[in-house]
Amino acid sequence: MAIFNKKKQKETPAAANVWARPEMAVTFKAEIMPGRTREERTFRIKSVHSNGRVVLHDFTGEHREGAFEPINFLRDSVK
Repeated sequence: MAIFNKKKQKETPAAANVWARPEMAVTFKAEIMPGRTREERTFRIKSVHSNGRVVLHDFTGEHREGAFEPINFLRDSVK
């Protein structure tokens, strides 16, 4: 009887779903800050809230993941 043999889905801890970490660099999308270079749109994360929003150093407010360019860990690597 397959009805009674349902497998439990593994729950992932909340920490595994976090998209950002403190002191990590993030870059706002160009549409949000038009006319600025990538360097002018890049900030460091001060803290990450439990709802996934971040507070930045030297920039006011809380911001969500959608406001930033996708994270590319190879962008700053040496070629």
